[in-house]
Amino acid sequence: MTATDRSLELIHTAAQAAADKLAHDVIAYDVSDVLSITDAFLLASAPNDRQVKSIVDEIEERLNKELGAKPVRREGDREARWVLLDYVDIVVHVQHSEERVFYALERLWKDCPELELSADAKATRGKGEEHAKLRAAEEEAELGGELR
Repeated sequence: MTATDRSLELIHTAAQAAADKLAHDVIAYDVSDVLSITDAFLLASAPNDRQVKSIVDEIEERLNKELGAKPVRREGDREARWVLLDYVDIVVHVQHSEERVFYALERLWKDCPELELSADAKATRGKGEEHAKLRAAEEEAELGGELR
């Protein structure tokens, strides 16, 4: 079995919405062969809670406005560290960068086919690592200044 046209349409719209809100490391997997409850997973992350919420809101708004889709379930809102949007055909995971590294969902689904995404979504790959390196350099510079 493979992802349906409807699930691909939802994935592409959600991935573009995430990319437009500067999500990091947007990736989608066709999980239809291993899960009977959904066709595809979309993973995205952001370096802070506010941006996680912004990405989630944009995905929800775009899927509703452009495709008439509303999530049947939304979990993880309060802390905005990991928000799950369940559209039955697809499940969207938007995680804070620290949760993304800790839970490493990619490792769970690495054997599933990766779905082709737009150039904008592909351009988000590696952004999480870039951001982490930048933050580490900033923190190191701050510490260096305090030691003098």
